[in-house]
Amino acid sequence: MAILVDDNTHVLVQGITGRQGMFHTRAMLRYGTKVVAGVTPGKGGQSVEGVPVYDSVEEAVSQHSEINTSLVMVPAAYASDAVFESLEAGIKLVVVITEHVPVHDAMRFIKYAAYKNAYIVGPNCPGVITPGSSKVGIMPGHIFRRGEVGIVSRSGTLTYEIAYAITLNGLGQSTCVGIGGDPVVGLNFIDVLEMFRRDAETKAVVLIGEIGGDLEERAAEYIKSTNYPKPVVGYIAGRTAPPEKRMGHAGAIISLGAGDPLSKVKALSDAGVHVASTPSEVAAKLVELVK
Repeated sequence: MAILVDDNTHVLVQGITGRQGMFHTRAMLRYGTKVVAGVTPGKGGQSVEGVPVYDSVEEAVSQHSEINTSLVMVPAAYASDAVFESLEAGIKLVVVITEHVPVHDAMRFIKYAAYKNAYIVGPNCPGVITPGSSKVGIMPGHIFRRGEVGIVSRSGTLTYEIAYAITLNGLGQSTCVGIGGDPVVGLNFIDVLEMFRRDAETKAVVLIGEIGGDLEERAAEYIKSTNYPKPVVGYIAGRTAPPEKRMGHAGAIISLGAGDPLSKVKALSDAGVHVASTPSEVAAKLVELVK
């Protein structure tokens, strides 16, 4: 089962000839991900790790009709055009790794994706991985193992730390989704929680949030109002962050009294979520719930 990516995921990498594009294409191929094409305008006819490069997404899709996922690894100034190009070509899952994407650009392509019945993951995210099947993005595949815990997170590095702790404790992950740390993102906590609800392989969920915005509070209301059927363990990063100071991500800022960690912890706790005080505590709690 799993969600979003699996053995049937066929990936197009936009920006494949850049340094990061080449590095992560190589890593995805080594993991077993089916990377079938890449796009860099003006460099059509080249290849990267045996993957053919095309000048446009339309051309790539015309030659590889199996493409159903795009990984965007282009500079922020060109990210919006890259996403629109993928959506116009009929690709239904677009994972946007690029950071510093202008908020209004993100708002436009996320709205257009909804119109096209497509999913956007990101921007400013580490991607998606279903261990043993496919990874689309920049996550270090060796720390994951297939299992029954779904992870949805605003933080890339905390995802890695908590996933590795889960692995070391003898559990594993069904799918891990890094939704991104920007103020405006495509898939949010509620979207992914709903996917995990319908996934028979996922027996428990880890929700990794951080200061800023109200995505965690909204997720808590969803969990409570729907009587969410699977146990959820949470972790909120940034408990010691000073107000009005951005911490790492563009969306990680406590502003005008909104987005503070205490409100998030309280909302999740009131919804029946066990909110861990340390990343290692997440894995320990899961052992109680799943084993």
